[in-house]
Amino acid sequence: MSNILEQKVGILGGGQLGKMLVQAGSKLGYPLHILEKNKDFPTPQIWPHVIYGDFTQYEDVMAFGSEMDIITVEIEAVNTRALHDLVAQGKKVYPQPDILDTIKDKGLQKDFYQESGFPTSSYILVQDKAEVLELINTGKLSLPFVQKSRTDGYDGKGVTVIRTESDFESIFDVPSVIEDLVDIQTEISIIVARNPKGEIKSFPAVEMMFHPTANLVEFLISPSKISEELQIKCKRISEALVQKMGIVGLLAVELFVTNSDEVLINEVAPRPHNSGHHTIEANATSQYEQHIRAILNLPLGETEILSPAAMVNILGHPDHTGEASYDGLEECLQIPEAHIHLYGKTTTKPYRKMGHATVVARSLEDAIKRARILKDRLQVISK
Repeated sequence: MSNILEQKVGILGGGQLGKMLVQAGSKLGYPLHILEKNKDFPTPQIWPHVIYGDFTQYEDVMAFGSEMDIITVEIEAVNTRALHDLVAQGKKVYPQPDILDTIKDKGLQKDFYQESGFPTSSYILVQDKAEVLELINTGKLSLPFVQKSRTDGYDGKGVTVIRTESDFESIFDVPSVIEDLVDIQTEISIIVARNPKGEIKSFPAVEMMFHPTANLVEFLISPSKISEELQIKCKRISEALVQKMGIVGLLAVELFVTNSDEVLINEVAPRPHNSGHHTIEANATSQYEQHIRAILNLPLGETEILSPAAMVNILGHPDHTGEASYDGLEECLQIPEAHIHLYGKTTTKPYRKMGHATVVARSLEDAIKRARILKDRLQVISK
C-alpha cells in the first residue's frame, strides 16, 4: 500500500467535481493535485495542492503532467494532444486520451455506437445550418429532430430541439449531430467503473428528470422505478460498452427507455457525473471514491443502495446574475436527512450549477416529497 500512496495523482480541472474528488481522495490518504486557472473555483477554495494553469493549453498540461504519475480529468474539454504525449513518456492517463477524443466529439460517439453494434437513435452528421435547412427543404430531414453540437456542449448547452418552422432560428451553425426526437418513457443513467485489471462494477440505475429550459438534470431518483427487467438490460448494455471501450475510471452512461421499452444509448461522460452525486450519502461507495479506486488499480467498492434517495441540482435563478445569495437555506437545513452541498461559487448566473442536495429516506416517496420541498424553497439569487 505504501507504494500506491506514493503515487502522485493529478486532476485536470478544479470545478465542483474536482472538489468532491479531492475530498474522497483525502479520505483515502491521497493528496490529489489539481490544475486549474481560476482561483475562485470550488476546488482551490478548499484545497492547498493546486497548480495554476490552463488545462486546455498544451504547455500547461505537459508541465503539470510531467510531475504526476497518474493524470485524470473532471471535464472533457482538456488538451488531449498533451495527454497523448504524456502517455508516450510513460505516464498513466485515465480515461485514456483516445477515448477522450472520441467522447469529446458527439459525432464520433455516435459512430462508435453504430459501428460497435450498440443501440442508439438514428442520426446524421451535418457541417452547418445551411446543410440542415437544405435537408429540410429537400425532404431528407423531417421535423421534429434534436440538434447537438459535436463539440463544446455541456450542462445542456449545445442542444436544441427543432419542432416547427418557428424554431429554425435556433438551429446551430456548427458541425452537429442531428438525431430523431425519441419517444421517451424515461431517461436513465448508470455509472460504471473499470480498473486496469479489468474489474467492472456498476451503480444501480437512476432516473433523471431534466429542466425544460436549461436542458440539464434537475431532479434524480434512486433507485429507478423502471422494471427489474429493464434495469438489467440497461446495466448489461452499459457494462458491455465499458468493456468494449476498455476505459479506466468511470463512465456515466445516459440511456433512453422508449415507450416500447427499447433501450438506446444517448451519450456518455468519462468522469464523475451529475447523476452520481447521490452516491456520497446513499450508496456503499461514492462515485468519487470509486473513480480514485479505479485509476489507482485498487479493488472497486461495493455499489449497493443504502437508502432510497432523491437528488436536486441547486441552480442559479433565471432572473439573477451577480454575487450569490441563498434564500431559504436555513429553512432547508431543517429538512430531515437533507444533505446540502454548496460548491462555493461566488457568482450566480441563470441556471448555473451552484450546488446539489441529496435527500435520503426510508421510502423513495418520502425522499421525493422532501426533495421537492427543498427544490421549491432554496433559491440562488444575487445580492
